[in-house]
Amino acid sequence: MAEVISGLMVLEINTEIVAFVGMFLILLAFFLETQSVIHSKAPLYLILMAIGSGLLAIRAYLIQEWAFFILEVAWFMTAMAGILTQKKSLNVDETLAE
Repeated sequence: MAEVISGLMVLEINTEIVAFVGMFLILLAFFLETQSVIHSKAPLYLILMAIGSGLLAIRAYLIQEWAFFILEVAWFMTAMAGILTQKKSLNVDETLAE
């Protein structure tokens, strides 16, 4: 029984670390954008948001916080859509340049 409790505590600590890393990445992206260091459509901003929200979605799933999970999945999908749109745009521009 003590091993099970110990294992759950380790899982809780690990998911907390995941949550803090995700939160830091999202806040870093937001801070850089509000300071006009990067634009909200810049690849770096979108990547930070996608990774951060993806990590928070994992955490929300593990702790069964379903509203938070849906929110983070929506943020992740929005950031990924922005990344894919930019990549598609770059590929079209490269094709036209040839």
